[in-house]
Amino acid sequence: MKRYRNGEIWDFEHEIAVPGDRPVILGLDGGTTSTVCICMPVLPVSNPLPDPLPVLARAVAGCSNHNSVGETAARETLEQVMADALSKSGSNRSAVQAVCLAVSGVNHPTDEQRILNWLRDIFPSHVKLYVQNDAVAALASGTMGKLHGCVLIAGTGTIAYGFTEDGREARAAGAGPILGDWGSGYGIAAQALTAVVRAHDGRGPETSLTHSILRTLGLRSPDELIGWTYADPSWARIAALVPVIVSCAEEGDEVADKILQDSVEELALSVKAVVQKLGLCGEDGNASFPLVMVGGVLEANKRWDIGKEVVSCISRDYPGALPIRPKVEPAVGAALLGWNFFMKETYKEAYNR
Repeated sequence: MKRYRNGEIWDFEHEIAVPGDRPVILGLDGGTTSTVCICMPVLPVSNPLPDPLPVLARAVAGCSNHNSVGETAARETLEQVMADALSKSGSNRSAVQAVCLAVSGVNHPTDEQRILNWLRDIFPSHVKLYVQNDAVAALASGTMGKLHGCVLIAGTGTIAYGFTEDGREARAAGAGPILGDWGSGYGIAAQALTAVVRAHDGRGPETSLTHSILRTLGLRSPDELIGWTYADPSWARIAALVPVIVSCAEEGDEVADKILQDSVEELALSVKAVVQKLGLCGEDGNASFPLVMVGGVLEANKRWDIGKEVVSCISRDYPGALPIRPKVEPAVGAALLGWNFFMKETYKEAYNR
């Protein structure tokens, strides 16, 4: 374990006397927009789990997707947010029993191994380390730590990810905006910006998106959109326009409505692909399975309810889909995953002695 990696990030540990009887687990949800770390105590085995779950501390930092900000910046963000959570909880690294890091951009075993090697430099040798895609933590936030069913994330980006009870897994979408994250916040907003440009130069129909987006951005002409877009083409900055597009669709704009309808089809298609690969629907197509819905695009806060329309589209083919809106955030799901993995390994080691 290294005392220092990122400046004086762990200096607080010299000032904390950690109770020897309070082991903790860290759960991290790292996405394109933000990174959240939860510190929770190691829970005794119980069914059901405590409600509410005991959370000792919560820390927030920026983007930790290495595809977005680079590996060095992503690591610095992750290390900082873990240190912040431990400091707030009055703990240090010696109290940590397990870390479950669920981060976007983990798409291959080589990604996973690289992060595991880096985590091993930071934590003592007794700490159990687990690395997952952030979609896995989102699923666990809806199933309270159980890996079964399908999760659909639609925020800045989008992905569908599923697990069977025997451990098989599959995913669809999640390849980022360049490779077509249609249905994501970025995808919806990028199509709207394109529609404004097309309407302006005569290639597309007139749309109220023009006035609404320009007003929101404080611009005077669609010509200024080019400069605004490429001055900072960050995914989250563009995705932030989604509420404007939803409002235009609610007011009857056909172009905005078509963009949202297309996004519903794409999001539903991602889930259907995962369900088909894993056979979550059973042989007759009617078996029930959890469908966890996560992300700002899917939140039911407008009359034009994208999440409701996605569920309706999926249910036409798979009536057994059981929509779940998580009661805890994905970082808590990651902590529960870490707890589950840790308890299983602990029992296995005890059994083999």
